[in-house]
Formats: sequence, structure tokens, C-alpha cells
Amino acid sequence: MNIETMNLLPFAVIWAVLAVIVIFLILYRRSIAHQEDDTLRVLEGSEAISQQVQVAKRLEVIDRWGKMLTVVALVYGVAVGVAYVYQNWVRASNLGM
Repeated sequence: MNIETMNLLPFAVIWAVLAVIVIFLILYRRSIAHQEDDTLRVLEGSEAISQQVQVAKRLEVIDRWGKMLTVVALVYGVAVGVAYVYQNWVRASNLGM
């Protein structure tokens, strides 16, 4: 199967799913970040400190996955877009002949 006759809809759906996952990660990170306390707590118990360490670790994991999936979604979206433009360009040039 060549690119001129390929149905790009499944690839667009995969890209949309990736985009929804990235948006979900953005919203999830925002909800976790609300639990973060930016003040320095030196004299408080270790429980408050350990909770902030856990929140920071969760944010690091979300950030790492968010960055990776954002890059994948962008590259994949550009590839699907280029394939769509190329497919239409080939069709238009074949109609002109």
C-alpha cells in the first residue's frame, strides 16, 4: 500500500488519542501541583517534609512523561500532516494530467 491511496484516518485518531493524553497529563499535573507547598519548612515535623518530597517526586514523573509524550505527539502530528499534504498534492497533480 502506498501513501497515495492510504487512509490516514486511523493515524489521525492515534494522534488525537496522544493529544488527549497530553492534555490529561497537563490537568493532572495542575491538580497535583495544588498540593505543593512552596514555603520552606525547617522547624516542622518530618511528616510535612516527606509529603512535599512525595509531591515533588510525583511532579517529576509527570513532567518526564509529559515532555516525552508531547514530543511524540508533535512529531507524529507533523508526520501525519505531511503525509496528508503529500497525498493531496499527488492527487491534485494526477488530476491535472
